[in-house]
Amino acid sequence: MANDKPARRPRAETPKGFRDYFGAEVTERKAMLDAITGVYHRYGFDPLETSAVETVEALGKFLPDVDRPNAGVFGWQEEDADWLALRYDLTAPLARVAAQYRNDLPSPYRRYAMGPVWRNEKPGPGRFRQFYQCDADTVGSSSVAADAEICAMLSDALEVVGIPRGDYVVKINNRKVLNGVMEVAGVLDPSDLSQFEDERGIVLRAIDKMDRLGEAGVRALLGEGRRDESGDVTAGAGLTEAQTDVVMGFVSAKRDSGAQTVARLRELVAASAIGLEGVDELETIAALLAAQGYGSDRIVIDPGVVRGLGYYTGPVYEAELTFEILDEKGRKRQFGSVAGGGRYDDLVKRFTGQAVPATGVSIGVDRLLAALRAKGRAGAEVAGPVVVTVMDRDRMADYMAMVGELRAAGIRAEMYLGNPKNFGNQLKYADKRGAPIAVIQGGTEAEAGVVILKDLILGAKIAQSATLEEWKDRPAQVEVARADLVAAVQRMLAQ
Repeated sequence: MANDKPARRPRAETPKGFRDYFGAEVTERKAMLDAITGVYHRYGFDPLETSAVETVEALGKFLPDVDRPNAGVFGWQEEDADWLALRYDLTAPLARVAAQYRNDLPSPYRRYAMGPVWRNEKPGPGRFRQFYQCDADTVGSSSVAADAEICAMLSDALEVVGIPRGDYVVKINNRKVLNGVMEVAGVLDPSDLSQFEDERGIVLRAIDKMDRLGEAGVRALLGEGRRDESGDVTAGAGLTEAQTDVVMGFVSAKRDSGAQTVARLRELVAASAIGLEGVDELETIAALLAAQGYGSDRIVIDPGVVRGLGYYTGPVYEAELTFEILDEKGRKRQFGSVAGGGRYDDLVKRFTGQAVPATGVSIGVDRLLAALRAKGRAGAEVAGPVVVTVMDRDRMADYMAMVGELRAAGIRAEMYLGNPKNFGNQLKYADKRGAPIAVIQGGTEAEAGVVILKDLILGAKIAQSATLEEWKDRPAQVEVARADLVAAVQRMLAQ
């Protein structure tokens, strides 16, 4: 007997770790990215759009787990061919493009890219498997002037989207200075980088936890190790007290001025050539930025910036928002980082065998949008379209003509396309769309050559709390000549 059981209907739900974005969210993000694009364009950077799919081989070291080519990414294998994957970030595609088109692209090559990336990782609160990135990089220049330019551009981008001066700071550090510190401390041998590799990794991870663990916790990790509240023990780097003092001196080297900070860092790495090179680079970057008017109210040298130091090879930078917000428990805290980047070598070397220097920055799109909402610069309701209602089915051409005239004047407008039988449903639809005005013309109005404009926003306000005087001053519904439709709508929208 045939199985007549109907097939199960698919569940209408978003896959785990993904989300949908609706009107206002998409509009806000586009407006913010358009403003950032304007800054990047002004700096001479060109846009680049790459495929959402790359070969796993091209992703290479950018994978979270190189031993499992489909771990961390959404990957699949073509039949008897390469593994492919959705892009994990926007840096790996840049590496491939820079190598593939190296004979056609200018050198240095300045590019910016914006778009979604995908990570096959366990989702959590605020952590999604698809999210937007906004990157800008310069490939092919070893000059720290390129790093200074990125920092200045980042500062300008934050201000143009609505983060005022004083509510953010771009912090600059240098991996070479930390390498110099570790050389002085005895956990780095420039002639044999394979030595003390485990210890250096622990040092990097330890100082990256300064904000969370404080000085005592970091000192413990630099030494014999740390026992947390649960009793679990994290192995330490095994540094002596004297070695630990050198590393901690680096983390706390920030002084009242950039010059004083540089002087302190120079003291710490006086016996290290690589460390002194890093200090010289920081000093040069500060001078280049000062020449363009970027003072300590916008960009500062801060040895406390340690995120990403294990990846970057020279200057590193981070944009931090300094204003306070309330966390989920109602406690005040600073908003924190919204962008980061730095100089990294071997971007293209994997493909060509030739070292190609590069520096760049990535802005956290969702975090920056959240910051703008916290500042009241985003999140406002977006006005819906003017809705032209339909009173007579045989006069659809007349209603479409009204919509056409409004659109031609630059006014967002639409005609009601549902069943026009119940006029109340049309007004409910207009309210749901956030429409500011409904245009109404029945047969009587058409014969008289007029239209009725219903101010839906004011109407809602009057229904709630408007006074009689407000009603008399500006009624929620007016009749105007059909020929004056566009001008009348423009006036109402301007009020």
